[in-house]
Amino acid sequence: MGREDQGGGQVVVDDVLREAPGAVLDGAVDPVYEAKARVLNKAIQDIGMGRYQWQLFVVVGFGWAQDNLWPIATSLILPPIRLEFHPDRAPYLTLAQNIGLLVGAVFWGFGCDIFGRRWAFNATIGITAVFGLAAAGSPNFAAIGVFACLWSIGVGGNLPVDSAIFLEFLPGSHQWLLTVLSIDWALAQVFATLVAWPLLGDLTCEETDPVCTKAMNMGWRYFMIVLGGVAMAMFFGRFVFFTIYESPKFLMGKGNDAEAVKVVHEVARRNGKTSTLTLDDLQACNSLALPGTTPQRSHAAAAVKRNLEKINTTHVKALFATPKLAYSTTLITLVWAFIGLGFPLYNAFLPFIQATRGADFGDGSTYLTYRNSLIIAVLGIPGCLLGGYLVEQPRIGRKGTLAGATVMTGVFLFCSTTALSSGALLGWNCAYNFMSNIMYAVLYSYTPEIFPTKDRGTGNAITASANRVFGIMAPIVAMFANLETSAPVYVSGALFIASGLLVLVLPFESRGKASL
Repeated sequence: MGREDQGGGQVVVDDVLREAPGAVLDGAVDPVYEAKARVLNKAIQDIGMGRYQWQLFVVVGFGWAQDNLWPIATSLILPPIRLEFHPDRAPYLTLAQNIGLLVGAVFWGFGCDIFGRRWAFNATIGITAVFGLAAAGSPNFAAIGVFACLWSIGVGGNLPVDSAIFLEFLPGSHQWLLTVLSIDWALAQVFATLVAWPLLGDLTCEETDPVCTKAMNMGWRYFMIVLGGVAMAMFFGRFVFFTIYESPKFLMGKGNDAEAVKVVHEVARRNGKTSTLTLDDLQACNSLALPGTTPQRSHAAAAVKRNLEKINTTHVKALFATPKLAYSTTLITLVWAFIGLGFPLYNAFLPFIQATRGADFGDGSTYLTYRNSLIIAVLGIPGCLLGGYLVEQPRIGRKGTLAGATVMTGVFLFCSTTALSSGALLGWNCAYNFMSNIMYAVLYSYTPEIFPTKDRGTGNAITASANRVFGIMAPIVAMFANLETSAPVYVSGALFIASGLLVLVLPFESRGKASL
């Protein structure tokens, strides 16, 4: 019996029930919403990967780059800011940044369900650009700290918003492209260091200068103007030169099924194809509404409620329902927390550590510091690619790759304290950056795989929150550490090694297995 004989809507409902039986949908927070989401997923898959998605891949890459570019910028400008303003206040700049990142992740994560993906997608980079440019005119340390917090609120929303809108337009067969976007992280680090080389290398104060005035230290301000200008160009690239459609799932979640169908057909047109999706296909899913409920919770508040329900106590308890699940959830959360503390603790002070160590070897100029930073940054690119290869190897898998890369990251940090020459210090830092890029590439893919599907949002929220909260603790720890010694390196290295050992005792290996 064809679609015309049965009625298109009923055929779609039958397809949904085959993919997700009624019992599964009945256990969903909103079975109608989830059924319609499956219909939209199928429609996007039928359209396939085309011109619109590849263009989106490029502009989403802007957000990925910004997410890494600005935290790196903070670490790069820390030495000249420390010299110009109060040295003892330097860790507060990293603290202000991490507070902004946490606020941004929370605000934009929920905000994109109220204002829409489209506006949040453009606003995040716009906010970053405005406050990044404004930071160049900072007259004192308090001002640069405030601006760092404000631009980080924009930066903090890039990944949650961009990943959501990209996945909602991406065919399921091409979701691996989300992993490929990590290359933009590594390229952003290379770009930031290339810009810093001439500006921070020649136009900032040196450690040996008896005084450091604004006129002597303009390099970091020019650096902020360049990065802010690039962010502004990316904002205009998204807002003016690329037509971003509102996410069909967001429109459907607000009850605007007709507009959602229209967007799907527009994407198909941009790709030179056609779509068979009709309004009846979506509205037929209303028949799956639970007894005694409205057909669909369609207003903006309902969209937020759906997200809040993902982290309610029921879903949290489900992650600790059995001893094995509780053990796994606790360990992976600790891994994220330790890395959240260890990575910014070391990375935020890397240029300072390099400069002071280099000074012991007689070559501690700012110029050479950022030349070395460029070499270190380049090594991150192959690290991302190698991580994607190793996780599929039978005798290594996710756990082996993640544990090995995390432990070796800590080992190389410890080794950097033994360097007796500038070349040795550079070599250890290159090895550290190479291994840490493998670590992050695997961590982002392994973590969601070990959570059950129905509780995955809650699990990801718990681990991400632990990472950000401990990230805020990093500069606080640094305030009480003696930065004239290798204390931050020792603490960071120990945290990475501890994280790697915790990975080894995780009970789940997800390689070659379908996620639950």
